[in-house]
Amino acid sequence: MFLPMEIPFPRIDPAAFTIPLPDMDLGPIHLGAFPIRWYALGYIFGLVLGWWYASRLASKPALWGETEKAPVSKADIDDFAFWAMIGILLGGRIGYILFYTIPFEPEKLSNDPMFVLRMWEGGMSFHGGLIGATLAVVYTSWSRKVSLIRLGDIACAAAPIGIFLVRIANFINGELYGRDTTVPWAMRFPDYDWSTREWGSIDGKPLVHPSQLYEAALEGALLFAVLAVAIWRFKALRKPGLVAGIFLIGYALCRTFVENFRQPDSFVEGLPGFLTMGMLLSVPMILGGAWLIWNANRNGGEAKPA
Repeated sequence: MFLPMEIPFPRIDPAAFTIPLPDMDLGPIHLGAFPIRWYALGYIFGLVLGWWYASRLASKPALWGETEKAPVSKADIDDFAFWAMIGILLGGRIGYILFYTIPFEPEKLSNDPMFVLRMWEGGMSFHGGLIGATLAVVYTSWSRKVSLIRLGDIACAAAPIGIFLVRIANFINGELYGRDTTVPWAMRFPDYDWSTREWGSIDGKPLVHPSQLYEAALEGALLFAVLAVAIWRFKALRKPGLVAGIFLIGYALCRTFVENFRQPDSFVEGLPGFLTMGMLLSVPMILGGAWLIWNANRNGGEAKPA
C-alpha cells in the first residue's frame, strides 16, 4: 500500500524487447536470448535525433553568420556521428572503469576481467562519454579539415537530447535514484530480477527522490531549451565556442545541483560529505566552459560572413 504522499513507481520492463538467439558458449562469454534495454535505446535514439538536429543546424548558414553555407556541412555531421557513437560508448565505459571501478572496486575487475566488455550490465560514466565525444570531435575536425570549435559547438547543441533519453532510461531501470525524502513526489524503487524478468517488492524500500527525472529535466530538457534559445534567438553560433561553453557550464551546474538529491555511489569512499564524484568531475567542465565563453566574446568574437 502506498502512502498518501507517495507516487508509485511505474514498473516498466527495463527490456523494451528481446532478440531470440540460440544458447552458445564462446569461451568466457555466454550467448543466448538478448534483451534490448531502454538504456541502449536511449543512446541509439539520442545519437539519431542528435544527428538530425545537428544536420538541421548545419543547413542554416545564417545561424553561423554566413551567407552561402555553414562552416560545418551535413557530410561532416554524418562522419562525426559515426565517430561520436564509438567515442561515447567506449569513453563512457572506460571512464566508468577509470573513475569508479579501479579506485573503489578494483576486485570487481581483478576477479572478472570480462566485466569491462559487458556494457549491457550497466556502468557508464557521462564524463567519460564526454571525453570520448571530444576525441571524436578532434578526429573529425582533423580528418575533414573543419573548425574544431565550430564542430564542438554543433555537437554540444545536440548533446542534451541524448542526455534526456538516457536519464529517462535510468528511471525506467530503477537505478541511480535519489536520497531519502518525504516530498510529495517521493518514490520507492524495487529491485529487478533479470532471471525472472520481474520487479520485486517495495517492502522495506525507502522513500527517495526520483533524481533521474530531475536530471532528465535539467541536464536534458532545460539545457536543450537554453541552448536552442541562444542559437535560434541570439545567434550564439556566430561566436565560435560560445555554445560549447554554455553547454559545459550548464551541464556542470545542473549536475552539481542534482547531486544534492541523488544518492551517492555506495562504493565511493574518501570524499568529504558535501562532495560527490559527480561534483568533482564537473569542476573541469566549469573551468573549460568559462574559458570558451571568454574566448568567444573576446574582441567581439562574432564570425563575419564570407
